[in-house]
Amino acid sequence: MVVAPPRGATSGIALMLLGVAVYAWMDGLVKWLSATYPTIQLVLFRCVFGFVPVAVVVLRGRSLGALRTTRPLAHLVRSMATLGALWGFFVAFAHMPLADAYAIGFAAPLLITALSVPMLGERVGVRRWSAVVAGFVGVLIMLRPGAGVMEPAALIALGATVCYALTMIFIRQLSRTETDAAIVFYPMLAIAAVSAALVPPVWVAPGALDLALLAAVGVLGGIGQLLLTAAFRRAEVALLTPFEYSAMLWATGIGWLVWGDVPGLHIWVGVAIVAASGIYVVLREARVRDEVTVAPVRGAGAVGPVEPP
Repeated sequence: MVVAPPRGATSGIALMLLGVAVYAWMDGLVKWLSATYPTIQLVLFRCVFGFVPVAVVVLRGRSLGALRTTRPLAHLVRSMATLGALWGFFVAFAHMPLADAYAIGFAAPLLITALSVPMLGERVGVRRWSAVVAGFVGVLIMLRPGAGVMEPAALIALGATVCYALTMIFIRQLSRTETDAAIVFYPMLAIAAVSAALVPPVWVAPGALDLALLAAVGVLGGIGQLLLTAAFRRAEVALLTPFEYSAMLWATGIGWLVWGDVPGLHIWVGVAIVAASGIYVVLREARVRDEVTVAPVRGAGAVGPVEPP
């Protein structure tokens, strides 16, 4: 007999799938507009118009005191990592198929696991390190370094993935002292300011239709962010993360319909390895977290369990 997930988990899965779809269409617009507009201009519109849905929901009925922070430098560092991720992925979307860029980006959970050791002092056992190594093999299959000089856009996508992983590490650090509102607000403000300062020399004046599309990039990004936030409030990360890989289906469909792009066999093989490794890492972390939670009840008396090999 198949047991249905709890109602909250079901709504979380639905929100996750919807959020992933919204982000995929935003990225499709970014790829389309990148033929005309410089990347930094796309980043500017992503942040400025991304404020609209986020501000409505995050600040509605709340005091501005939620934005108080004692760690402005930490927010700035996290903002620069986020800027690197946004800029890198937008450049990758412009120069390679969406599905290929997404496949490389799926390595983020593995990088987060690796970076959590030196940056957060977390313990990672043999099994999770094995998953990280397997995922790295999957990334190499996608990059195909033995086939000649690796495509620069693929390396930029990999760099953006590293920046994204750093962003997640910084969020973990900030979440110990900062509110969700502050964590969302300050990076958007900082990136908007930086991109506004850099964009004048390369600014391309948009027509009415393109202006609407550029605004849509930001609005869709803000809506997607809210949907994923709501999803993770309703269900556990381990349950939701596998559904993030549905983005590959959207990217493949959009790429085929608009640009006639079809991922090669090496992409599918690589993404299968990376996805399997990433899902394993998330499930493993959830299991260890559960062990931490129940250990005092069992009378273990340990400060923190060492992950079994």
